[in-house]
Amino acid sequence: MALVLYDLAGADEGRRFSPYCWRIHLALKHKGLAFQTRPWRFTEKEAIAASGGQTVPVLEDGGRMVSDSWTIAEFLDAHHPQRPLFAGQAGWQHARLTKHWVEATLFPHLLRMLVKDIHERIAEKDKAYFRASREKRFGQTLEAYVADRDTARDQFRVALTPLRRLLAEQPHVAGAEPGYADYIVFGAFQWARCVSAYPVLTEQDEVSAWRERMLDLYQGYARGFPAG
Repeated sequence: MALVLYDLAGADEGRRFSPYCWRIHLALKHKGLAFQTRPWRFTEKEAIAASGGQTVPVLEDGGRMVSDSWTIAEFLDAHHPQRPLFAGQAGWQHARLTKHWVEATLFPHLLRMLVKDIHERIAEKDKAYFRASREKRFGQTLEAYVADRDTARDQFRVALTPLRRLLAEQPHVAGAEPGYADYIVFGAFQWARCVSAYPVLTEQDEVSAWRERMLDLYQGYARGFPAG
C-alpha cells in the first residue's frame, strides 16, 4: 500500500507550499518510497483528526497516521531504514540545529516578505481564518506586516551568511550528498517559490546555486509544482 502524505494546498490544488510538508516530500523521494499526496486546507481539521494533530504534514502508513515533520522523518528512518535521512547521531544533531536555525531565523523574514502573497493563493474558504489568525499573531494587518518587505529581504540575505559559507565548502548542507538538513532548508525556499514571484535571492548567490541543485533532485521533482 502506498503511503499517503496530507499536504497543504492552495486554491490551485497543485500549489503545495508548506515548508514543513516539503521536508517530507523530499524525505520520501530520498528513500525511494512510493507515495500519494492528499491536498489539505487550513480549515479541514477533521480530515487529519486521527493523527492527534491539527496541522500538516501528516503521513499515513499502513493505517497509522503520524504528524509533525520531525517526527515523520524519525518514523521513516525507523520503519523504512533504506537510505537514512540522518547520518547517525551526529547527523541527527546537525539536522536538529538546522531545523531550529531555519525556523527561528529564516521563517520570520520570509513571513514579512510573503504572508500577503500566501493569503492571495489559498482557498477562499481558508482566507478569513488565515487573515484573522495571522493578524492576531502579528498585531497588525497583513498589508502592514509586509509593507517594508524589501528591508526584510535584505535582513534575510544577511541571515544566510552561515549557509552561504558552508555551501562554499561543500555541495550540500549535509555534506557531499543531500540529507534531511538540506530538505529542512530547501523547504523554506520552496515555500517562497510556490507562493510568490518576489525574488528572495540573487542569481549570483551561492545559495541560489544550491537551490537549483535541490530543484534538480529526483528528476526535477520539486520543479513540477506551480510556482510564483
